[in-house]
Amino acid sequence: MRTVDPARHRARRRHIVNAAAELFAAKGFERTTTAEICRAAGMSAGNLFHYFPNKRAIFHAVFEDEGHDGATKAERLAAARAADDPWTAFLGAVDLLAAPSTEPLVPALVMEAMMQAYRDPDLEALLSRDNDEERSTITTLLRNAAAAGQIDPHLDPDDTASWVMALIAALYTSAATDPSFSPAEQLPTLRLILQRFLRPNAVAEPER
Repeated sequence: MRTVDPARHRARRRHIVNAAAELFAAKGFERTTTAEICRAAGMSAGNLFHYFPNKRAIFHAVFEDEGHDGATKAERLAAARAADDPWTAFLGAVDLLAAPSTEPLVPALVMEAMMQAYRDPDLEALLSRDNDEERSTITTLLRNAAAAGQIDPHLDPDDTASWVMALIAALYTSAATDPSFSPAEQLPTLRLILQRFLRPNAVAEPER
């Protein structure tokens, strides 16, 4: 019986997802055809369907946290929540959540996912779980930083987390709708805004 090499199987899935992601970002989910994905991935439809049952499954896979960079986002968020220095961990978490906005395809993909989630309950659930984990981490770090005397203790952690998440989301929406907007150039400004908002009496920290 033929055995499946798990590493090769993951690599082929990732190849398909990467090829499809470019099409989804440029044309949207609805206007991208399976035939176009096959051509972009350099494989037949039969081969493609060996890895994914349909186009919808490929689109979902674009947003799944597979940890191909060494550690999953969930693992890195869990490490941040357990960190001894919540303020430093908070800045690291913000960087982690904001960094994908600097990648060329990601803002457009995020906007497309938001539109598709209205008609795809499974995708909506996937994105909601992801967002809930991100927000929970930011809230926990803010609460821990306040308890440690690192930020303004009068700020409500839940409300403040909502504003932090909104600022991060603005990097994606701005990049997707304004060709002149550069998330990479705006990241230092985001960090400065958060520093002055959360630690109004602190001396500005140098950029990392």
